[in-house]
Amino acid sequence: MKKRLMTRAAGMALAVSVLLAATACSSQEDSASNTGSGENGSVNAGADAESERETIKVSLGRQTLQNVSFPNGDTYEDNAYVRMAEKKLNIDITDEFEANGDDYDRQVSLALTAGDIPDMMKVGSLDELKELYENELIADLTGVYEEYASDYLKSLYDSYGGRALENVTLDGKMMALPGTNGDSGPSIVWIRSDWMEQLELKIDEDQDGCITIEDLEMIAKTFMEKNPENADNVVGIAFAPWLTSGDPDGTFSMNSIAYALGAFPKTWMEKDGGVIYGSVTDEMKQALKVAAGWFQNGILDPQVGTRTWDDITALLANGQCGITFGTWHIPDWLLNNVYALNSNATFEAYTLSDAAGKVNCKHNNATAGYIVVSKKFEHPEVAIQIMNLFYDELVNSRELLEEYPEVAEYVSTGVDGSSRPFNIEVNSYTSLLDDYGDLERCLNGEITVDEVKTSEQRSNATNILAYLEGNGDATAWSKYHSRSKGVELLQTLTENDRFSWLTPIFPQTTPTMETHLANLEKLEEETFIKIVTGDIDVESGFDQFVEEWNNQGGTQILKEIAEQLQ
Repeated sequence: MKKRLMTRAAGMALAVSVLLAATACSSQEDSASNTGSGENGSVNAGADAESERETIKVSLGRQTLQNVSFPNGDTYEDNAYVRMAEKKLNIDITDEFEANGDDYDRQVSLALTAGDIPDMMKVGSLDELKELYENELIADLTGVYEEYASDYLKSLYDSYGGRALENVTLDGKMMALPGTNGDSGPSIVWIRSDWMEQLELKIDEDQDGCITIEDLEMIAKTFMEKNPENADNVVGIAFAPWLTSGDPDGTFSMNSIAYALGAFPKTWMEKDGGVIYGSVTDEMKQALKVAAGWFQNGILDPQVGTRTWDDITALLANGQCGITFGTWHIPDWLLNNVYALNSNATFEAYTLSDAAGKVNCKHNNATAGYIVVSKKFEHPEVAIQIMNLFYDELVNSRELLEEYPEVAEYVSTGVDGSSRPFNIEVNSYTSLLDDYGDLERCLNGEITVDEVKTSEQRSNATNILAYLEGNGDATAWSKYHSRSKGVELLQTLTENDRFSWLTPIFPQTTPTMETHLANLEKLEEETFIKIVTGDIDVESGFDQFVEEWNNQGGTQILKEIAEQLQ
């Protein structure tokens, strides 16, 4: 053994889902209940058996992230979470391979091709899961899930009404443990509120959290003209070169502008009984027209086609730009770079509304990532026990944190969730709103920090209270902004019924996607940049793009998706 306000009634349940974290969120936001591991009996009963068995060796294929900070020299293979799992479950974990991004996908492909996979690993796509299943490389988990999964773990999956388990059920058999993927909400407009106060700028006077595209344009112009931090080469608004994102939150993308105009870029969806692609609609043309106008007027970054992610982060941190776009939790891992250079910086969170005052957004697929178990592994129940430990017991048992203080420190300091054995999130459909209600009661003085249910929210409450009292650090600043600004905004939008939801199509990879989609995506991104920077005319250039997209495989892909739906 080695040494990521309460919810409304049932009618609001769908809208409430906006607050669930995407996998991009580094800290776990599981909802607590009074039926935790200690009461439903499943986890503790398994623990007794685990303590009596011989140590089980477990090999993992581990998906990592870049630049994760581990304390005390810990690593992905040997850290507080892993050590707790090894001791608690009487297992010995070894990483057969570690990689991130495309490198990880290649490792999975190599293992699949060789027909020899680790005992457990994460796969990122339904296509990979089906290939593993068809090649008889993975275990049927139906029986062990029913026998070993805690009631609480089952309730998390059940909260999605079957959608979370649907993609892992092949021929009636449960062939993987899915990560859940709640709705992350819109791409929030984060605006430097200390600058707005300094310049006496007023927007959102009704305080509903919604502003217009015209409001955003005014703020960007004023920030550039007044230059509150006397920075060189100021930028009003900066977008990443890819401009749009398939993710609704779309950090550094123009998704907010597109959604406010009724466009859903990089989205397959149904309309008028047929299948369409959101990037080739008239609404998308109008969104590009807005961005092109900003570029021409000097509001949009003149280097929009070449800025890297790090470049835009630097613009924000250096006080060259005071507006950016992203999900509710970017203060935890992106905007904290601004605080690092200027501890007086603050942000306010807004959303862009459409002409009817609605905030347009789209649902995510309920499943994100799949944990598979090798068919050769003799103890598939261990995968369920790991799930129980991290997504039930760690969430609901204070005694566990007392027993493992180094794990409590990980939770308190927000060590990235990818350091757990399984790099997935498993949350209830309404977890973040439920947890936020608990957090808000604490911040309002209705309950004490110790009475907050989950360890994550107790840590958040402690940090936010420290910030409000003037004693906070970078973590306190981040949690205040992500929770008391980002989550609070989404709570307000939910309570006021401001969301207008689109349910996209989540197709399997079609034959023409395999051969043509990469070129179509390249065509889209290159054309959109040329339109925005004025290299080609908006009207004629967009119409030409749509024609080429259709002729180069787009029409056939739409046909194949329609056939899947039938």
